[in-house]
Amino acid sequence: MLWADAKKARRIKANMWNHNIKFHQLSYREMEHLRQFRRDITKCFFLGIVSIPPFANYLVFLLMYLFPRQLLVKHFWTPKQQTDFLDIYHALRKQSHPEILCYLERIIPRISDVGLQWHMTELCTKMQRGTHPAIHDILALRECFSNHPLGMNQLPGFQMKALSRAMLLTPYLPSLLLRHRLKAHTTVIHQLDKALAKLGIAQLTAQEVKSACYLRGLNSTHIAEERCRTWLGEWLQISCSLKEAELSLLLHNVVLLSTNYIGTRR
Repeated sequence: MLWADAKKARRIKANMWNHNIKFHQLSYREMEHLRQFRRDITKCFFLGIVSIPPFANYLVFLLMYLFPRQLLVKHFWTPKQQTDFLDIYHALRKQSHPEILCYLERIIPRISDVGLQWHMTELCTKMQRGTHPAIHDILALRECFSNHPLGMNQLPGFQMKALSRAMLLTPYLPSLLLRHRLKAHTTVIHQLDKALAKLGIAQLTAQEVKSACYLRGLNSTHIAEERCRTWLGEWLQISCSLKEAELSLLLHNVVLLSTNYIGTRR
C-alpha cells in the first residue's frame, strides 16, 4: 500500500512538472494524496536513517514493535490501532484547547472596536458554556484575525506553540519557524478547502469525510458520517469566505468549531 502511494505521488509530481501545474491547481484528491504522502515518507525517512549503522535494523524492528504509533505510518496499523491511535492524538491536541481559548478571552480588552469586543465576548461565553458556535459568530470576527491583535504576524510565541499542538505539529521550534510552519500548514488546508468545495462534499467517501474532519480538528472516529458531513460543510463555509490575510481565523477555527460539536467525545 505504501509502495502504491509512492508510485501515485510520483505520477502526480511528474504531471505537475510536465504541465507546469502548481500544487493549488491540483484536484482535491491529488492534493490530499501528496500532503499525506509527505507526512508518511517523513516517518519512513527517519527509520531509514536510524537503520543505517551495522546491525541497527534489529533495533529498528524492536522499536517499531514497541512504538508503532510514533514510528509506523497508518498502512502498518491494525483497524483497532487506527482508532486507538487517533483517539490518543486527539487527546494530545485537545490539551491545548483551554490555553488557546483563554488567550482569546484575555485579548478582548486589546480589541479597539467595541462591536468586535462584544462579538469576541459572546463567542468566548458560548465556548465556555459548551455551545457550538454558529458560522456567523466566527465570521463576525474575521477583522480581528487579519491584523492586530490576532493576525498571524501578531501572535505571541506561547499561542503559536499551543496552536502547533492543536495541529499536531511540533511546538519545539523558534518562534520564527513556528510562525512559518503554521502559515504553510494553514495555507495548504485553505487550498484543500477550495478544491474540496469545487469537488463537493457529496463526492467524498465515508472514510474521506472522516479523514478530512480529523485533519481540521474534529475527532471524527466516533461521530456518525452524516454529522461529519454537516460539520465539514460548516468548516468549508467559513474557510471559503476567508482571504489569505485572514488565515489566522482558520487556524483558530480548528479549536472554535470542534470543541463543542455534538457527538464529540469529552
